[in-house]
Amino acid sequence: MSSLPRLRCLSFLQLKPPPCLPLFQLKQIHCQLLTNALKSPQFHAHLIERYCALSNPQATNLAHLVFTHFHHPNLYLLNVLIRSTTPRDSIILFANSVSKATLGFDDFTYIFVLGACARSEAVLWEGKQVHSRVIKHGFSSNIMVQTTAIHFYASNKDVGSARKMFDEMPVRNSVTWNAMIRGYSSQKTGTNEHVRSAIMLFKGMVFGVDGAKPTDTTLVCVVSAAAQLGAIETGSCIHGFIEKTFYAPEDDIFIGTGLLDMYSKCGCLGSALHIFRRMREKNVLTWTAMATGLAVHGKGKEALELLEAMEAHGVKPNAVTFTSLFLACCHAGLVKEGLYLFHSMEGRFGVEPLIQHYGCIVDLLGRSGHLEEAYKFILSMKREGDAILWRSLMNACKVHGDVVMGEKVGSILLSLQPKQKKDALDLDDLSEDYVALSNVYASCGRWKDVEMVRNLMKIKGIEIKPGSSCVQSF
Repeated sequence: MSSLPRLRCLSFLQLKPPPCLPLFQLKQIHCQLLTNALKSPQFHAHLIERYCALSNPQATNLAHLVFTHFHHPNLYLLNVLIRSTTPRDSIILFANSVSKATLGFDDFTYIFVLGACARSEAVLWEGKQVHSRVIKHGFSSNIMVQTTAIHFYASNKDVGSARKMFDEMPVRNSVTWNAMIRGYSSQKTGTNEHVRSAIMLFKGMVFGVDGAKPTDTTLVCVVSAAAQLGAIETGSCIHGFIEKTFYAPEDDIFIGTGLLDMYSKCGCLGSALHIFRRMREKNVLTWTAMATGLAVHGKGKEALELLEAMEAHGVKPNAVTFTSLFLACCHAGLVKEGLYLFHSMEGRFGVEPLIQHYGCIVDLLGRSGHLEEAYKFILSMKREGDAILWRSLMNACKVHGDVVMGEKVGSILLSLQPKQKKDALDLDDLSEDYVALSNVYASCGRWKDVEMVRNLMKIKGIEIKPGSSCVQSF
């Protein structure tokens, strides 16, 4: 039947890779399915995938209609829709299916919905409910369901539950190990503790009895952990393991990028440059990582030369690349070069300046003592300057002893503070700007003004946050 002229458009649904068809063409194909009473779940599944790929509300709604108005409830279509639509939509769809109780779920359903929970933010409670259904209905023995649950818990910052699941699994494969190692290395809080756990887990994987072998994903994650820890000995050992067990790191763009980033963060810029030069293929992440390494080591001119080489190789810099280059200019005091780069980034490279780029320029001007220029630069911004920009300029005023500019910036900072009543915790957070203004006065010996600022803090009930420090043993 698909050979008929009016039905040939259905072949577009089965092309590999799938073409990006516009919405009106997908509607035409949808009409052919309806008018010709084609009830094949495969055709409808492909149509759902194409609708969801357009990522607009109308197309997503049509994808839901395809599933809802299929001639009988179909689990395959439900799984395809959960997998293809947005994470939040997937969770709501699954919850509605549970309440209707018209379909029994399989392991793919739970894999896709747990994956949606992993990609969402602040859905730990919802994901736990899904996991409880996994256990209740007997799917907890499926290794892919368990692995996805580990990924979900780690993505929602509950690394303890993820590790508990990992330890209780009787069988693990490389994907399971990778999920746990990546979960540790991606945590933002308790970083050192977690990255150490990632490295220890990698050792267990290498010397364990599970039979699971490290993959390129494993190596990228564990190299990232070594970079976060700043442990050059551990990073060098992992590098040696890669060389002996797998292949030369320059053959893999992601492992090579991870290694040069690790060596840069550990202070071995020469080793980072050596790997960078040996890499046969480089993407924007590779060039950006190298630019960042040069920046933090004060090699500003070399970092700017890297931009020229990057352009010559046909690689377009992104917003992160420019942040690294501005950082390089700040560390090397290259004011003219930094300003020229900022004013040319949109016209020459097509990258619109973001708030962090404006912050870098304010920091560059402030470090070099061009406080008036920094002040005018903030006022001339296309977007309103936030408190972070003004605080950067305030710090520069303190360093250079410019009380007049410090008073002007201080008054702006205080006016930016919210007017509504705050609780005690927020009042502590407001102390930063008052302390900065007080320190500007103190640096010039204006103690009466210091006292005035301190008294104002007492009247408003603003207390200084107590300082803290920690000593960590290795």
